[in-house]
Amino acid sequence: MILVSLSLLTLAIWLTLIFARGFFWQARETCDDLAPLAPADAAGLRVTAIVPARDEAATIARCVTSLLKQECPFPFDVVVVDDQSADGTGGIARRAAEALGAADRLSVLAGHAPPPGWTGKLNAMQTGLAFVETRGAAPTHILFTDADIEHAPDTLARLAGCAVRDNRVLVSLMAQLSCQSSAERWLTPAFVYFFAMLYPFAWVNDKGRATAAAAGGCMLVDRAALARAGGLAAIGGALIDDCALGRLMKSVGPIWLGLTRRVVSLRPYPRLDDIRRMVVRSAYAELRYSPLRLAGALVGLTATFLLPPVLAAHADFAVGGPALLAYVLMVLSFRPMLRRYGMGAWRGLFLPVVAALYMAFTVESAIVHALGRGGAWKGRYQAAGSRSE
Repeated sequence: MILVSLSLLTLAIWLTLIFARGFFWQARETCDDLAPLAPADAAGLRVTAIVPARDEAATIARCVTSLLKQECPFPFDVVVVDDQSADGTGGIARRAAEALGAADRLSVLAGHAPPPGWTGKLNAMQTGLAFVETRGAAPTHILFTDADIEHAPDTLARLAGCAVRDNRVLVSLMAQLSCQSSAERWLTPAFVYFFAMLYPFAWVNDKGRATAAAAGGCMLVDRAALARAGGLAAIGGALIDDCALGRLMKSVGPIWLGLTRRVVSLRPYPRLDDIRRMVVRSAYAELRYSPLRLAGALVGLTATFLLPPVLAAHADFAVGGPALLAYVLMVLSFRPMLRRYGMGAWRGLFLPVVAALYMAFTVESAIVHALGRGGAWKGRYQAAGSRSE
């Protein structure tokens, strides 16, 4: 009887996820929905991109070049905050701008160590924001973007179009992640799929729902609305800065989040260990550093992803039947994301294995946090309660 109940539970979970979770699995919200801003609607608009960069020599030139090549009907410039890099990041950014004849539209600032209560990235973002707010002709909007992101020429015009036409205080695009190595092909589509499950994009974009999130690689923010929300100081210690900013901005106005192929991540994760470290850095922060939330998440993920294939193999149809249907729904729900990343639908059969790996990474995230080494990023341990270095 217990096994029958568990099997029915797995089916109930998947019916709920498929039909009552914002249809997250369809991956329908994309930048194709965003028409570029027309010149007639651009009056008074002014945008500055702020790029926090720490040891990004490998990608900063492509990032800066793509930003300075934006085709937009309003003034636009770029600020790179060189966050104590040791690899010449700032100089590479300057040379990239000079090669385009656009050195006058790039400013490179020297960053400083984050003060107590701030993470490194948010501190660098604040450094850039303070700079643009004190110079003449302060921008109406800020494009926060990462140094490992490359933008198609019409990206900013599309973001601005959504912000102006729909009066959105934040418009964010989740970059197309690298999916070249074997580890990436197995784990990257699932990473985006799990994110969408946790934060259904349709709910994020619904003005009537509290669900809020953003993707840190590409976020266009209304500067006045950010000030009304309390500025970056209100989230200065957030390890998952993008979702924190999404929640902050939705408290003062509507936001929008979608997928894109026009914004591409240049950061590769060639080995399983690279992806593991990326997840371990912030997974426990998502659970608010709570052991109870961790236990609940593990139980929930086990019931959702691990039990269906296990129970589906049971000889008793009363047990195996509902679980098999749950497993089929799971596999089918993963298909749109796999297709988006050019992967075969057959990989969905192994989603329980991938989920188990992410569960293990989450447990490790809690362990390293307990050891005072949470939030590791380029020589800094930034999670709450960690020993910073």
